[in-house]
Amino acid sequence: MARSVGGSSQDNTAIIGKAAHVRGRISGEGNLRIDGSVSGEVALKGQLVVGDGAEVTADVQAGSVVVEGTLEGDIAATDAVAIRATARVSGAIRGASVSIEEGASVSGKIEADFELPAELSGGKGR
Repeated sequence: MARSVGGSSQDNTAIIGKAAHVRGRISGEGNLRIDGSVSGEVALKGQLVVGDGAEVTADVQAGSVVVEGTLEGDIAATDAVAIRATARVSGAIRGASVSIEEGASVSGKIEADFELPAELSGGKGR
């Protein structure tokens, strides 16, 4: 179901393949790439990548999150959240930064730290 890849112990990425269907709680210290389907809850200290074609129905907590496929649930990242053009996301998104590529579908609330342009903030930033 999941296999570990990577050359060093610091780059330990587990992969849930396209044919795998996982239900329950997934947690760990390392990185995870999901190419199959997951439902439940995901809690990681590392990076989570939801691959193009993957389907995730779960609340997600991770160091950083990249979504290329479908994710239904809330995302909470301590670092960056990147929503790619192929992504479909439904749920609240919270991260130190959030980027959304043109073409992505996002439905929900977004919370991120960012600087407003001077013309929107009355010249004060933030």
